[in-house]
Amino acid sequence: MPKPNSVSRHIVLTSHPNSFGPKPIPINWGAAEPMERGPIIATLTKQAHRNVIGTHSGSYAVYRALAVASGALQSDHRADLTNTSPVTHIGPHPSWADPDKIVSLDPFGAVASEVFASYYAQGYDIRPTIAITQAHINMPELQEAVDKGRLQVDGKIMKPGGDLVVTKAAIEPVWYLPGIAKRFGIQETDLRRALFEQTGGMFPELVTRSDLEVFLPPIGGVTVYIVGDLAAIADPNKPLAVRVHDECNGSDVFGSDICTCRPYLVHGIEVCVQTAQEGGVGVIVYCRKEGRALGEVTKFLVYNARKRQEGGDRADAYFARTECVAGVQDMRFQELMPDVLHWLGITRIDRMVSMSNMKYNAITQAGIEIVERVPIPEDLIPQDARVEIEAKKAAGYYTTGDVLDAESLGEVKGRDLEG
Repeated sequence: MPKPNSVSRHIVLTSHPNSFGPKPIPINWGAAEPMERGPIIATLTKQAHRNVIGTHSGSYAVYRALAVASGALQSDHRADLTNTSPVTHIGPHPSWADPDKIVSLDPFGAVASEVFASYYAQGYDIRPTIAITQAHINMPELQEAVDKGRLQVDGKIMKPGGDLVVTKAAIEPVWYLPGIAKRFGIQETDLRRALFEQTGGMFPELVTRSDLEVFLPPIGGVTVYIVGDLAAIADPNKPLAVRVHDECNGSDVFGSDICTCRPYLVHGIEVCVQTAQEGGVGVIVYCRKEGRALGEVTKFLVYNARKRQEGGDRADAYFARTECVAGVQDMRFQELMPDVLHWLGITRIDRMVSMSNMKYNAITQAGIEIVERVPIPEDLIPQDARVEIEAKKAAGYYTTGDVLDAESLGEVKGRDLEG
């Protein structure tokens, strides 16, 4: 393969938009009508069309760059979106038109090819940031729940053999920077500067293009698994169960027993199935925030530190070892998590399958009612995860009541260990 011409492969960074060239299509975040709101255009094929910072599938951008560099992918490839539209539609809901309720995803992201068809016809490269499809999932624990009589095979939701019928949505992050800053109570300029510096200057437009207010960050997104009738999600007369789960690859996929993540995920799915079979609906929100958003390398380093400390793995040192390695106990920032619930049209959760006060407070402070909190059954806690549970109890991670006062919330800030 011939080497690329190094002279022609230079990069020009501009400090401001071209004052004399065409302006990108504006984005009026929070507008109820998609054409008034404007499309999210993160194309790399035509610079003048870009109206956001970053790229689609940002967490995979480096792989895409490798594919282009090696000749496996044409840099000007434009996606053929024929027959890719959602198998079922979600929304629109009133929350889509509230710029304070949704700031971290594009509510129109699943229907971009439909609602912005006129822009497609003009040659704009607009890509969906949400995809909705249907599938079967199968986890051995669900078949065990059937065998023990906790779940029933109904042939529609739960199939023979343990297959569970779900609707699932994959969501890429789309950040409205003024809204993100407002959500965290910080200045937008401070947010932009921190994002620019902590990505090693990867996105200079964060500090040079104040006119671009939307950022597609290079982080993992969210997958939503829905069990039962989608219409029941926003129906106040139908029960709704929700499990918000933060990724834990070691437990969720490989069954590591040092934490309660997979058992709690499976228990959440089980409650969702039971609720759906009662005529309601269940929702699993799976967030890519491995190791409390500290990453898996940090997570494993902490495991080593915990096991090797004097006296062995102890609940009283559980949080301290994480902070020693990472400098902070938790970086998941649940403040952004309720956005996906608003996208789904959720206003009340009858069964919240979680012990986390931070998740509870983030959801209720976002205006969503939680009727009941469902803890993990004692018999599902692995023996090696007892240290985790005891640490949570000592730290005030969860309470018997539903509402934390300001002092209690301060005590558990940063101490949210559940997946």
